[in-house]
Amino acid sequence: MKVLEDRGESLARIIIEKIIKRETSVAVVGLGYVGLPMAVEQAKAGFLVTGIDKDISKVEQINNGKSYIPDIPDDVLKNLVENGRLRASHLYNLLNTVDIIIICVPTPLKMMKQPDLSYVLTVTREIAGHLKPGQLISLESTTFPGTTQEVVLPILESTGLKAGIDFFLAFSPERVDPGNKSFKPEDISKVVGGVTALCHEVACVFYNQIIKHVVPVTSTDVAEMTKIFENTYRAVNIALVNEFMLLCDRMGLDMWEVVDAAATKPFGIQSFYPGPGVGGHCIPVDPLYLAWKALDYDFRLRFIDLAEEVNNQATDYVINKLVRLLNQHKKCLNDSRILVLGVAYKKDIDDIRESPAIKIISSLQKNHADVVYHDPYVPKFKMPGKNGIYLENMDLSVEEINRADCVLILTDHTCLDYQWVVDNARIILDARNATKLVQRGKEKITKI
Repeated sequence: MKVLEDRGESLARIIIEKIIKRETSVAVVGLGYVGLPMAVEQAKAGFLVTGIDKDISKVEQINNGKSYIPDIPDDVLKNLVENGRLRASHLYNLLNTVDIIIICVPTPLKMMKQPDLSYVLTVTREIAGHLKPGQLISLESTTFPGTTQEVVLPILESTGLKAGIDFFLAFSPERVDPGNKSFKPEDISKVVGGVTALCHEVACVFYNQIIKHVVPVTSTDVAEMTKIFENTYRAVNIALVNEFMLLCDRMGLDMWEVVDAAATKPFGIQSFYPGPGVGGHCIPVDPLYLAWKALDYDFRLRFIDLAEEVNNQATDYVINKLVRLLNQHKKCLNDSRILVLGVAYKKDIDDIRESPAIKIISSLQKNHADVVYHDPYVPKFKMPGKNGIYLENMDLSVEEINRADCVLILTDHTCLDYQWVVDNARIILDARNATKLVQRGKEKITKI
């Protein structure tokens, strides 16, 4: 046993020294909104980085210095590629050539709202097929507590190599916030947990080279639970304000005014705002991972169930509010032309995953509305379903705005001139309070 411990200690000292000297190479598997920013930060910190993704178009764009993520400028990416700090490939056999492997693949839900770990499983098996002594593997994909220990670890150890002795395994949840100009990846504290003390030490040393503040925790389970708690906190609080919004609608009150007034209290409150529902790869998904895992402990997370119900109800409410607004203007939804502004799940990004806008458009179309959209970040998208058609972005013009029976604002992109939209619209249903600063035409605006 002492020999094994000494071997683990020796390998740990070797990789730590290489990390500090920037002599380690890194592979980031999954080059989406999480993986590519992380790969860029690692390359900027002085590491040789290989991004691996099965999407050939992403690989080609990166190698040509072209960014497909708004938060990463082309010139930054191009500079790293041209200087040999960053490259991309679709080949998993390159995993055998690196010292550190970061897993940043999606963790979506199955049809019945159960965790879908297929991407994590596929990548972990690929890593196992190329695993070599001394490597650090860090899972960053958001998942339920126990995934690293119960799912990833057994696959890697099936090779005969042991964590903390032959290789090092950690979990460090991604905290990337797409479109957030205030916090860059290196500014966001990084929670790190290892499956052994040596795994933990190696992972912390690595992340300390990239991130300004590393937060060590006692286990991978704690790190996994931390991320899900963060997103469940948001989901529950958004549901709270959405439920208040539903009541304020009946009482004739402006929920945005209520939230802004409450925010003047200097302690005890954090502002969350109502909207048409929740979207993205985190808030609608992550809490359900924990709810599923909790059943193993004969425990039901009622707040999560209720938050999902209320946030879905907010989406239905927007549709009903639109129908009522049209009726007030002697229109019915059938054959009405609805101009949707914004389909991304939040402002200033192009991500439409789980976007409430897509669900709303789908429902409006099923009720025979004539729906068009404008989103400067989303040139086109495919409607849900096997036979879903593609919708294409429509250029915004005075004629198109005026032609719409109602303008429905579902994403408050900052690049849009809302005063100009209001000036030329017939009526507006604003689900994001995007028109709060307009000076003219307020009588045309209805907030959800």
